[in-house]
Amino acid sequence: MFKKWGLVAIVSLVFVGLSGCTGMPDNVEPVKGFELPRYLGKWYEIARFDHSFEEGLSEVTATYSMRSDGGVKVINRGFSMEEKTWDEAEGKAYFVESETTGHLKVSFFGPFYASYVIMELDKEGYQYALITGPDKDYLWILARTPSISDDVRMGLLEKATAAGYDVSKLIWVEHDQTGS
Repeated sequence: MFKKWGLVAIVSLVFVGLSGCTGMPDNVEPVKGFELPRYLGKWYEIARFDHSFEEGLSEVTATYSMRSDGGVKVINRGFSMEEKTWDEAEGKAYFVESETTGHLKVSFFGPFYASYVIMELDKEGYQYALITGPDKDYLWILARTPSISDDVRMGLLEKATAAGYDVSKLIWVEHDQTGS
């Protein structure tokens, strides 16, 4: 299970961590008025930029829960159709600024952290979010359900485009392909 997420994520995050990437890309501001308890739980990955640590994975989810040290436990899970196996990685996240600002640092390996910036969020229902990393090579659309409406999709794509992201590079994640 650990092979794809684990080894590649470790190598990737070591590189990212060594460069101290808890900053934010230009033209990106984290959401304010963030409420962590409402954000906890399961999120479906709707779209992402391609990265080796998620290559070939469908059914991708991220589940957030509280850690005993006040941080956030992160479980990323995805299905490899090629290998017919589930891959899973466990990480931890902590706020970079205040607990009401959607800017966290996340680690899947030791002391090496990378930015997790919530740049757009459905503050009313916490049903969708637009996430970036330390630079514009990282972009995710997450939702509480395996799909989102066209209106929500267009709004998130417009927000990302306005911030300087090339949304044509997004991979749209398949869900419900494994029968589970």
